[in-house]
Formats: sequence, C-alpha cells, structure tokens
Amino acid sequence: MTLRRRPSCSIRSRLALGLVSVATGFALLVGPAAAAGPVPTAKPSASSSAAAAPAVSPQPDAAPVTPAALKGDAPAKDYFGAMKGPAPLAARSIGSYAKGCLAGANALPVNGPTWQVMRLSRNRNWGHPDLIRYLQDLAKAAPTLGWNGLLVGDLAQPRGGPMTSGHSSHQIGLDADLWLTPMPNRILSAEERENISAISMVKHPQDKAGADRSVDRSKWTDSHAALIRHAAKDRRVARIFVNPAIKKALCEFETGDRAWLNKVRPWWGHDYHFHVRIACPAGSTGCSDQDAPPPGDGCGADLTWWLSDEPWVPKLDPVTGKPPPVEKKRPMALSALPKDCTSVLTAR
Repeated sequence: MTLRRRPSCSIRSRLALGLVSVATGFALLVGPAAAAGPVPTAKPSASSSAAAAPAVSPQPDAAPVTPAALKGDAPAKDYFGAMKGPAPLAARSIGSYAKGCLAGANALPVNGPTWQVMRLSRNRNWGHPDLIRYLQDLAKAAPTLGWNGLLVGDLAQPRGGPMTSGHSSHQIGLDADLWLTPMPNRILSAEERENISAISMVKHPQDKAGADRSVDRSKWTDSHAALIRHAAKDRRVARIFVNPAIKKALCEFETGDRAWLNKVRPWWGHDYHFHVRIACPAGSTGCSDQDAPPPGDGCGADLTWWLSDEPWVPKLDPVTGKPPPVEKKRPMALSALPKDCTSVLTAR
C-alpha cells in the first residue's frame, strides 16, 4: 500500500477559525468560532420569513482591474479575494479544483425553505449554477431524510480562485461545505451565523497514539448517514470528503447497495462538515475532473490505514524530540492559474 505524505500544515491549523486576512488593502473578516454548543431550535414566530433574514448584497468592486495592472508573480488570492461580485460572463468552471477560477457564478441565497448560509462576512456563497441547483435539490430532500435543513458553509468566492484564507480547493465553484449540524427551526441572525460553531461528530483527540477514531454516538445519528448517502447518490457528485471515523460509520450503516460509498473518501479534518464536490459541468471548456476513485466501497485496507496512528500522530524529530517545523508554502501566483482566469478578473 502506498503511504500518503502528511500535509505540511497541522490538523489544528486546518480547523482553525477566526483568522483575519488582508488582501491588497481589502480586509476580509472570517467569522470566529464560538464555544461549541447546541444550536437553538426554537420554533419560528408567525412573522418569521425569508424577508427577515440578514440582507447581504454583493458590493461593487472597489476599482476596475485592467490586464496591465495584473502582476503574474503576485499572489492570486490577493486579486480574487478582492472581488466582491461575479464575472459577467457565461457560466464556466476553469481549471482544476485547486488551481482555477469561476466565470458567471451564481450566489446561493442566504436563506431558502430548507437551508441557511453561514459565515456571511466571507462572501463565499458563490458557485457554478450547477452546484447551486444541486444544493437546492439536496436541501429540498433533507426533510424527507429526518433532517430539518442544511447549514451551508463555504462554496467559492464570487470569481473563484485561491481564497484569502482556508481552503486550497473550492476554486472553480464546484465544491461546497455542508455542516453536520442541522438547521434550526428559525432564521438565524447575522451575528449568530458568524459565531455559532459547528459540532464535531467524532471522538477527540485524534492525534494521540492509540486514539479511538470513531464517531461520537451521542451526536452522530442515522439521519446524518442518510443525508450523506442521498448526497452521494446524485449523479452530479464526483466526491464527498469526510473524516475517516465518519467513513467508518457510513460503512457500518449501509446494509444494501454499497455503490455510493465509492464516492465518499476519508480525509483529514471534515469532522464538523462534509465536503461535496460535483463533476465538471457541460460547457465548461478547460475544466479538469479528478481521476475516478479506486474501485470498491473504500471500507477495507485503505480505511484501516486512515484509522491507524500513521496519518495522525506527529512524527518527532529524533534530535529535538519535537515535531518538525511546519513548512510554509508560498501563495499560488497568478501566473500559475489558467490564462482565462485573467479575463475572469478583468471582466466588467
């Protein structure tokens, strides 16, 4: 079995919230995480409606960007993070999930009958129209699965591209993070959407030798499993990423057709949310799909490795007895993206 190289950043840094990134003079507030706790579930009042939701309208970009003003060696996240609205072009996902951009994005409304968008200050509720339709379809089905509704995390920036903080993927408008916390029976305020924490479904800590890497049965339910199964069975979906403990629980949950489990892949983190990735839409010339996952349900030797100490327990330096220092990667340069991403940035 081929061993996987541990990511350069720690698990803790992958899950950290509450960062503030500044990109080319624009401050983008990333919502802080409050102490984890139950989400209020009070019934909505008779006057509650989508109209009462926090109003978040795309703001115009501060100044036009011209091709001559773009510097190929500058961090791409500085340019894309400063964009407040979508490129007025035909909808198209350009490049690959971790190296690309997005034209003609649609915004997922911050409120729907069975969904609410979280962390509104990030302005990351944008996606290819196919992703937006998929999320609306999944949210519509959620109540039939014992799930009140979806709390939706990050999709993409208005024009995709590398983000000012957080994800390395989510660049072409085909990725979405969906919380494993059900939507409450009322409309959350803008402040609540910034401060309510998602709830981890797995036992902690996971980075200790011999740790119990399984779901917390006081939080994880069959409704969680049913929602992920329904999400994965959709033909538009290419991958779903979950914590290995959640993958194990899904393997135990399914007693019938196991084909959908092939799309559900274990990955670091992903204990508070599951990450849905759809395939390149028709008409998105230059969009690169991932290779198909290996055959089988993924519940065998590969999952056994993920549940072992190997991927989780830090390797100590034999001299210092400490974990090796984290290697900080340089931000992706604008020149590393497909050439069409320049047109996406400059479109007005």
